[in-house]
Amino acid sequence: MTWILGLLHPTCQTSTLYLMLLNSGIDLLFRGFYILVLDICYRHHWISITNIFSYWFLLLLAEDFLYYWLHRWDHEIRLFWAVHVTHHSSEHLNFTVGFRSSVFQPLYRFVYFIPLALLGFKPLDIVFMYSATQIWGIFVHTELIGKMGWLEYILVTPSHHRVHHARNPLYMDTNFCNLLNIWDRAFKTYQDERKEVKIEYGITRNVNTRSFVDMYFGEFVCLWRDIVHAPGLKNKVLYIFMPPGWSHTGEHKTAKVVKREAGVE
Repeated sequence: MTWILGLLHPTCQTSTLYLMLLNSGIDLLFRGFYILVLDICYRHHWISITNIFSYWFLLLLAEDFLYYWLHRWDHEIRLFWAVHVTHHSSEHLNFTVGFRSSVFQPLYRFVYFIPLALLGFKPLDIVFMYSATQIWGIFVHTELIGKMGWLEYILVTPSHHRVHHARNPLYMDTNFCNLLNIWDRAFKTYQDERKEVKIEYGITRNVNTRSFVDMYFGEFVCLWRDIVHAPGLKNKVLYIFMPPGWSHTGEHKTAKVVKREAGVE
C-alpha cells in the first residue's frame, strides 16, 4: 500500500515530471555537442574491435564500469551530489523515481564515456548502450519485487537498489552499479538488504517539497553558503570536491563518519 500512496502522491508525481522534463530538455539541447566531442575522440581511437560479438559485449562491460564511477562520484563529490540529490530526495520508492532525473548531469556525464570513444566504440553506439542499460535502471526502482535468487550475484536487482536509496547509516553510499553488480563487489561498495534493517528512503537533509528553489537548487544553496563562509581558498575548493558532510572545522558528517559512529562501517 505504501508504494501506491507514493505513486499517487501529487507532489511526488509533479516534481518527478518537472525533473524528467528539465533533464530531457538539457540532454536534447546538449546532445549535439557531446556527440561531436565523442566523434572527435573516436576519429583518434587507439584500437579497433572487428568481431561484432566482442564489440557489443565489451561495450556493455566498459559502459557499465564507467557508469559505476559516474554514479559513485555523484555521491562522493559535493558538487556532483548537489546535481544528483534530486534523484534521492523522494521518501518513496517506485517506478516513477526511476524518472526522477539528476537535472544537470547531461552537462558532464559524457566526459566519463570519452575513453569508450578512444577505445574504438562509435558515439551513437555509446549513446544507445547507455540508454539501453538505463531501462534496467528504471525497472529496479520498486518495492514490488523481492530478492531474485541467483540473479542477485550478477545483476543489480530491486533489492540492491532499495539499499542504494536508503538513508540508514548501514546503507549509505553503497550499491552504485546500474546493470551488473560486479563493480560494487570488486570495489567493496556492495551492501545486501537486511530484513532486520527497515529502509528509510530520502536524504538526511529535510527538503521543502513545496519550494521550487529548495527542491531543485537546495543543495547548491547549501554548498554556496559553505563556500562563502569557508576561510581561505583551499577550504573553499575542498567544499566543492570533498564528500557531502565534510567541514573545514573537522566536525565531519560524511557517510563514512556517520557509518563509523553508528558502528556499521
